[in-house]
Amino acid sequence: MRVWHLAVAACMISGAAAADCSEGRLELRGDWGTARFRVEIADTPDERSLGLMNREHMASAAGMLFIYEHPQRVSFWMENTLIPLDMVFMDDTGTVQHIHENAVPLDRTPIPGGNDIQYVLEVNGGMTDTLGITIGSEMRHPGIDQDLAVWPCE
Repeated sequence: MRVWHLAVAACMISGAAAADCSEGRLELRGDWGTARFRVEIADTPDERSLGLMNREHMASAAGMLFIYEHPQRVSFWMENTLIPLDMVFMDDTGTVQHIHENAVPLDRTPIPGGNDIQYVLEVNGGMTDTLGITIGSEMRHPGIDQDLAVWPCE
């Protein structure tokens, strides 16, 4: 359990330590603090279809960012996904609109993310609760249209 807490602490950062934006790094901030994740990008239909399927493990400060061409209604499922996941659904500004915690591995039940969703971050199950990530939190990533981003890259 101690290793888990150290890994979680490693992905927490202060605002002053925030680095420049890069495709492989995503940051979230809110009243709860700031967190950084190493992310893989899924921005094509084939990549979004595959997602995190068939993986037996994911590092604690890692995730996958799904990027859609425009805001839309999205729904996910866990078919062929072997690890529990939290899903963070965000609008075109990068503002968190909905969080689904601990999606059950291999479950084919649809998980609706809501309307007008353009970005979805998948992280290990329980991570959003552990870090305190809430609706209204803000994402920073270069994949967001920087003219719309609530937390633009500097």
